[in-house]
Amino acid sequence: MSVERYDAIIVGAGPAGVFAAIELMEHRPGSRLLVLERGKPISERSCPARERSCVNCPTCAIMTGWGGAGAFSDGKLTLSTDVGGWLGDYLDARELERLVDDSDRTWLRFGATTEIHGPDQETAARLVHDATLAGMRLIPMRIRHIGSDRSPAVLQAMYDHLVEVGVEVRTRTEVARIREHAGVVQGVELIDGTSIDASAVVVAPGRDGADWLAAQARSLGIPLVNNAVDIGVRVEVPAPVMEPLTVPLYEAKLIQYSRRFGDQVRTFCMNPYGAVTTESYGTIVTVNGHSYAERRTENTNFAVLVSQSFTHPFQEPITYGTSIARLANLLGEGILVQRLGDLRAGRRSTEKRIAESVVVPTLRGATPGDLSFVLPYRHLVDILEFLDSLDTLVPGVAADGTLLYGVEVKFYSSRLQVGADLQTPITGLYAIGDGAGVTRGLIQSGASGLLAARAIAKAL
Repeated sequence: MSVERYDAIIVGAGPAGVFAAIELMEHRPGSRLLVLERGKPISERSCPARERSCVNCPTCAIMTGWGGAGAFSDGKLTLSTDVGGWLGDYLDARELERLVDDSDRTWLRFGATTEIHGPDQETAARLVHDATLAGMRLIPMRIRHIGSDRSPAVLQAMYDHLVEVGVEVRTRTEVARIREHAGVVQGVELIDGTSIDASAVVVAPGRDGADWLAAQARSLGIPLVNNAVDIGVRVEVPAPVMEPLTVPLYEAKLIQYSRRFGDQVRTFCMNPYGAVTTESYGTIVTVNGHSYAERRTENTNFAVLVSQSFTHPFQEPITYGTSIARLANLLGEGILVQRLGDLRAGRRSTEKRIAESVVVPTLRGATPGDLSFVLPYRHLVDILEFLDSLDTLVPGVAADGTLLYGVEVKFYSSRLQVGADLQTPITGLYAIGDGAGVTRGLIQSGASGLLAARAIAKAL
């Protein structure tokens, strides 16, 4: 049997893998490049949870397929080196700034909005001052917002370009293992036993493929470091409550270290006039949020997350977060929702109490319940402290009618040992994106693909 051979193989077609393919073909036109993706083409990705509720599809259409989780995300491009990943651990500040700019230009090239949200210097200084008085740190940022409704078209444009320049793309194709010999990558083996050879392999499986990549790293002897796991709730309030922050900033990145435990607590993925949604990780369902470019709701939602890092002997932060999410799914048959006033009063929310809230839930099918049966005491204390501090900055956030959805979990994959060009100790094997534990956002995810592709182009 003849063995297929390519110059490079990219495993995973999320933003990291897609950007790597685009950049490699820019630097090495005519290269034989293969992109493998276990999910569906973007045109065939459909999520039942958007119309009814999550039915635990064997392959989650939100998390896998062409475009990865980024295809149906809120589409926020944070043009800052302070958030979005850990590429700053491998590059100096100036190099990272250039890479972020290059990533931004690539998004723009394929249809991202040219509009940038962000405050002027005077407004930013005032907001930072007010946040400091509230005991919080505010990180002003410039943001492009593509929107959940426009993101698929941008990523489809990238697909069309790659096919046009000769890249072979195979969707619904699962990689069983990475092949190497004497410390040099040889290629991959598909789940059907087919072997494909390549001088370079880029693994970019995204968050949904993080466990697979960690298992590959262990079998190849590549050291792993556990990242933190973020666990918390998604908060939903009337949009006018958050307008003092969302109008000048669009998204407010706020960080606080809790008085009681010293844990880092932060906002994440703020969605002005948006909707609360779900996403699936295998057999569990967690909560998330989106906002759209062409339509608005009357609410704003954002996550409040508590970061936890574990030390020896515990080595399973993802399992820890998964267990908490699974408990919420058990109690609520999916996502739980609770009024903040009910949580403080020590009682579960009911449909009647939810109906009496000023906030009309945007997530259909969430079960009124009691988050204190799910979240650890430490997390609850941290979250309530944070909301009280935020209420001094934007009064009304900590009102009794504020809705809390649970749980929201962000798994930051185990980080593989890589060098400055994101090459692993296996020569020719590169690990990029969220699944490799080096990024956690669209801009840095794309940037990691650019970085690896440039190194491969030089090697080829």
